[in-house]
Amino acid sequence: MATALDPPAAEPAEKPPSQGESPGPDLQASEGAQRTCANCGAPLKDGQDWCLQCGASTPGALATGTPGWKSAALVLGSTTLLVLGAAAAAYAAWGKESTRPPVHQAVVTVARVPPPAAAVPPTTATPKVPPTPTPTTPAPAAKLSVPTTPVSTPKIPLTPSTPSSSATSTSKATTPKTTSTPTSTSSEEPTAITLDTNAASTYNPYHYPAGNFGDPSLAIDGDPTSGWTAKPNPEVAPRMAVGLALDLKSPQKLSSLALQTSTPGMTVQVYGSNGNAMPGSITDSAWSKLSPSQEVRSGQANIKLGDSTQGFRFVVLWVSRAPASGHVSVNELELFPAR
Repeated sequence: MATALDPPAAEPAEKPPSQGESPGPDLQASEGAQRTCANCGAPLKDGQDWCLQCGASTPGALATGTPGWKSAALVLGSTTLLVLGAAAAAYAAWGKESTRPPVHQAVVTVARVPPPAAAVPPTTATPKVPPTPTPTTPAPAAKLSVPTTPVSTPKIPLTPSTPSSSATSTSKATTPKTTSTPTSTSSEEPTAITLDTNAASTYNPYHYPAGNFGDPSLAIDGDPTSGWTAKPNPEVAPRMAVGLALDLKSPQKLSSLALQTSTPGMTVQVYGSNGNAMPGSITDSAWSKLSPSQEVRSGQANIKLGDSTQGFRFVVLWVSRAPASGHVSVNELELFPAR
């Protein structure tokens, strides 16, 4: 197989022109034209045996001897130098890239600087502690003042009624004198004992509900249209076992008790006691029976008291049985002293 380096086949040598003969017209025309590569058509200079574009040899270049091989050696040498230069440049570029990692290490050290900022939060946690103990201290002080004073205040409303109308009490006590006149059999008109406005109270030794009773002061206000009311406990009705008590402030001898009621038919009895306080039960021996048990048949009754020689401070109109109406009303109650 023939290659580009193989010498071309020998062509028959042209017969050189003899001396005295002039070259032909064809030879003169070819010398005047420019040489070109037979393979790629690139122009060739005088004495150039190889094409610089495709590397093909000119006809007869390998047959002339050693000068053609020298030019081929120059081409191979230059090619070798180019390859070696490219390899050296690639190695130098790789060496520069290998020296870049230390730059990344410097960046990592800079990124480690922010952690010291974590020391700032402890300063914000400290101010939260002082505000909590301050609101807890005033709370117990308020608890001490509340239960002490208000407990005694509910007991006072009973006494203010005393000075409210001291002058009216005398007028109210004098008005019933006319009502007691018809009940008296003597020629002289008796005078009722003057009572304080707070002298009347409900005597409830068996502790029935307070809602069963009205205002006891209405029984001594001198107005017969109003009075103290009471209704029996449903469990024991029509029995009552409750009374209307009067405090005379000092022991006094008594002769009779005048009663006005709008609920006739009730059964009553009068008791008297002398001491600093009323006995806790109607069966207590400190109570003295001043009248027998009797039924009030009309709207007015004058009950004579049996023991007029002894003074009594407390007097109770004891109601033992309610009338058929189911409730009791004592509109006015008066005590008369002994003569």
